[in-house]
Amino acid sequence: MSAKHPIIAVTGSSGAGTTTTSEAFRKMFNMMDVKAAWVEGDSFHRFTRPEMDIEIRKAKEQGKHISYFGPEANNFPALEQFFRKYGDEGQGQVRRYLHSFDEAVPYNQMPGTFTPWQDLAEDSDVLFYEGLHGAVVDGDINVSQHVDLLIGMVPIVNLEWIQKFVRDTRDRGHSREAVTDSIVRSMDDYLNYITPQFSRTHINFQRVPTVDTSNPLNAKAIPSLDESFVVIRLRGMKNVDFPYLLAMIDGSFVSRHNTLVVPGGKMSFAMELIIRPVLQQLIETGKIG
Repeated sequence: MSAKHPIIAVTGSSGAGTTTTSEAFRKMFNMMDVKAAWVEGDSFHRFTRPEMDIEIRKAKEQGKHISYFGPEANNFPALEQFFRKYGDEGQGQVRRYLHSFDEAVPYNQMPGTFTPWQDLAEDSDVLFYEGLHGAVVDGDINVSQHVDLLIGMVPIVNLEWIQKFVRDTRDRGHSREAVTDSIVRSMDDYLNYITPQFSRTHINFQRVPTVDTSNPLNAKAIPSLDESFVVIRLRGMKNVDFPYLLAMIDGSFVSRHNTLVVPGGKMSFAMELIIRPVLQQLIETGKIG
């Protein structure tokens, strides 16, 4: 961790809502005049999409699985080194993984490829990471130890799958069969590399629908925020003013000593109330409690 070059990571699996959280942070950064360097976790994939397709076929022939959740398809050492360098120097190199034609066209590239590596701007106040592995640990590799504020986006798994189905079929052109195969193939890595991260986070936002999501494989639409509650768990954070939060967020309640539950439509408001003072303290002192 670094008081001079703090790192914030929002981590969650595909379809978990990390992008929505990133937009909330972008708003807070603008309001606070904080200059953030942005990095997407997908930039640390090892393979382009065609290369990954080959690796999947090779693994299947060997009776094995490979997924974007695990170390075979991601360069965890490079991610840890990137975080370490930013914490020490406020510097590093980033690139983008281009998911769709809309993202790829400005670069005159095909979807499923990477942009060239580029240096971060020299005068950023904070590094903001959004992706799968902001708190990952794999043997001697410990990415989480370099992060000053860790936030987990953790919808219940049926909702996570619904969001993935809708996004990958509607926005990325995948078939429902391909998405189903991806979920099944990823399960071991999900349990070993994604789920454990949420015991290391400072704050988890878990969206729980209040409508029937019993069969996510057949869902055609994502339950709205107003059709949900959000369970917010805070770990190792001092001076959290729960009475103030309860007074400010209509319909909220405390379910455990460290857990606040809010109506889904109030999630962004709750994020700002909880995170903005933490962010202010982090920028000023490098600490969150």
